Amino acid sequence: MLTTLRRAEYAELIGLFFLLGAALAMWFVPLSSVLQAHGLAQIRPYAFAASAVAAFVSPLLFGAMADRHTSPVKVLRWLGFATALAMVAASTAIRYGAGPWVVLALIQLHAFCSAPIWSIASTIIFSRLDDAKKQFGPVRAVATVGWMSGCVFVSLIGADRSTLAGYAGAVTWIAVSLFTFKLPELVIPKSIQSLSWTQRLGLDALTLLKHPDHRVVFLTGALFTIPLAALYVYTPVHMQELGLVHTTAWMSVGQISEVVVMLSLGALIGRWRLKWILGCGLALGVIRYGLSSWATPPALIAGITLHGASFALVTITEQIYLDQRVDHAWRARAQALMALLNSGVGNMMGYLGSGLWFAHCSSEGRTQWPIFWGGLGVAMVAVLIFFLAMYRGRNRAGASMH
Repeated sequence: MLTTLRRAEYAELIGLFFLLGAALAMWFVPLSSVLQAHGLAQIRPYAFAASAVAAFVSPLLFGAMADRHTSPVKVLRWLGFATALAMVAASTAIRYGAGPWVVLALIQLHAFCSAPIWSIASTIIFSRLDDAKKQFGPVRAVATVGWMSGCVFVSLIGADRSTLAGYAGAVTWIAVSLFTFKLPELVIPKSIQSLSWTQRLGLDALTLLKHPDHRVVFLTGALFTIPLAALYVYTPVHMQELGLVHTTAWMSVGQISEVVVMLSLGALIGRWRLKWILGCGLALGVIRYGLSSWATPPALIAGITLHGASFALVTITEQIYLDQRVDHAWRARAQALMALLNSGVGNMMGYLGSGLWFAHCSSEGRTQWPIFWGGLGVAMVAVLIFFLAMYRGRNRAGASMH
């Protein structure tokens, strides 16, 4: 990688992804425990679903802006500042006992600001890589190291159940915004034609779904996130029942296997078809929930560990697929559409659906964890069968471009 990227450029890319990973983890991972500690457990599914609501609009809107109007670097800069302010507001409302509707509204505001950031940052990274298939995995792995660092930091300062985690995350988002001043601006193609409202809002990205393999990959990613969503909301609850105290740090264990996979992804892509890499990730997701259904501390931690490998093999491979097989003029919108379907459709169904499933599996203050996790494992099996049956790959005519 260092032969194709200057060391200074490489440092910029890994620095950006490290800060992003840490900032996201400081909010997202402890959120379930923080809400429960402040008497807001009843809004937990809706708080997580806020990111899904935002993903229906925010990524496509800002993705279209980054493709056509403003440098993605500037978009990322101002979104980082806005996310920091929204995180401070939401954390303060939780800390001082604001009503659940006020808290939800501020969490939703935070979600609208943060939802497009990952796809915009990925666009910046892809634009500066000569060979994304080999280079993106190792660079993306640094974001996972940042995520782990954010989780461990939250536990070290004793903020697993405290709004202090949100304030620490806000400071990190400010660092992300300041860091963008070190990044070169990307040249945006000038368009002389007038744009329709559909184009301005990024809705023309939906035409990517006309391609059969693009459609299967997009849908698989969305379906994968449905059972995946429950892991973030209910694993900390299960760990607390099993006596595991530092839940935020324990949740970072999955990132160890995620880093290993990302560092190996370039070699895997050179040897395996994308179909089998994605299929392997889905199969590991099935095993992950099978382990969690045993409902013992070692099995639960083993399942969390496999989560990282499963997540990387599916979502990172999906990002590389889009960068390689969709026209670069659609790059930001393709990544934004992935964010809409995964973080929007998939997470919305996952957070709300898993909330209903959790309620069904719980009675008199006790949860039937084997049934809960086992049901999610069955859902993952269905996603695996769908993908293997429907995806064709390069053998299908016209698979290489939009």
